[in-house]
Amino acid sequence: MQIIAGIDIGGTKSAVSFARYADGGIEILDKVKRPTKTDDYRSAFEEYIGIIQTQLKTNPDWRLCSIGISCGGPLDAEKGVIMAPPNLPKWDNADIFTPLQNAFRVPVMLQNDADACALAEWRLGAGKGTKNMVFLTFGTGMGAGMILNGQLYQGSTCMAGEVGHIRLEKDGPYGYGKNGSFEGFCSGGGIANLGRMKAKEALEHGIVPSFCKSMDRLSEVDCKKIGRALEEGDATAREIFDIVAEYLGRGISILIDILNPDMIVLGSIYARQKDALEPGMQAVIAREALAASGRVCKIVPATLGEMIGDYAAVSVGMKAYDDFYR
Repeated sequence: MQIIAGIDIGGTKSAVSFARYADGGIEILDKVKRPTKTDDYRSAFEEYIGIIQTQLKTNPDWRLCSIGISCGGPLDAEKGVIMAPPNLPKWDNADIFTPLQNAFRVPVMLQNDADACALAEWRLGAGKGTKNMVFLTFGTGMGAGMILNGQLYQGSTCMAGEVGHIRLEKDGPYGYGKNGSFEGFCSGGGIANLGRMKAKEALEHGIVPSFCKSMDRLSEVDCKKIGRALEEGDATAREIFDIVAEYLGRGISILIDILNPDMIVLGSIYARQKDALEPGMQAVIAREALAASGRVCKIVPATLGEMIGDYAAVSVGMKAYDDFYR
């Protein structure tokens, strides 16, 4: 049985998934989770190699055919080098191709997490069957993975898709090194910053938001608390998400005008708060985007849910196999 291994590397946790092709998609056969060894990438990859070797011994009918790795950037996907992502600051210029290729002699591919998730949603999720698709992470940060003309597009230095860096206002919540950036308005961190700003304003006017009942609790405000307050009918939380919807629409309108995609797939926060965000977002797109491009672009939540990291890493492995044997 041909098996693909996918290594999903996060700042606190990692997972090694094992999958096979099945009925036009993939079937996850097993997964092994471990805390990420953030202090030493060499010992981390020794652990990943050990996990794969143990699974191959335990399952003698498995034949490993490729390995995919999904990790936060910046990284050099062509050389297989992870270049000190913010959540892994001690992984400086980590060469991950050499140990894996020496151990298993199979195709290995590395992609940043946004590109890996784009591959997964395009191959297996909401974007299946599209030709031009953009995946927006819309989680802790705001990044994009882009499938253009049926191919993953990464740019000259694998830095394409850093849409969170786009400035949408001169001033505003801070994100990705800028106040008023797309990530500043539309990410978990950005929503938390915006929430603190709006909670402070409300408290100064004698209004007590349910997610922040006093000035000394401003530092405790986060996206999840604001989301819960929204669901409970809190007016300040509603104002915050109306602002997020406005700037989500502005950012997406830029992508629609430049890329003319069939579909934009939105991750984490949009999947949880679609009802709150969609009307305002669509109103802005109708106003801002080119009408002909806006009409053909479907905007949908990601469908792979909590397993998207597993499917993303495996999808990178699928691409490694396809590119090598094509």
